[in-house]
Amino acid sequence: MNRTVLKKIGKNIRYKRKDEGLSQEKLAELCDMSRNAIGSIERGEVNVSILTLYKIAKALEVKPAEFLQF
Repeated sequence: MNRTVLKKIGKNIRYKRKDEGLSQEKLAELCDMSRNAIGSIERGEVNVSILTLYKIAKALEVKPAEFLQF
């Protein structure tokens, strides 16, 4: 998987999370995930699934496609 794409997705998630004033820990809680998982996604270290993107988008009240805009 192209790490550049994963980093861009992670950057978009981080930007929206911070824009909403949420910590990684709070977002993880809202998504029923670990804080470490959120951090790994934001750093582009893992290949995030569509279901995970959906959970994060739902928690941040955006459409999943927003994270795929470069």
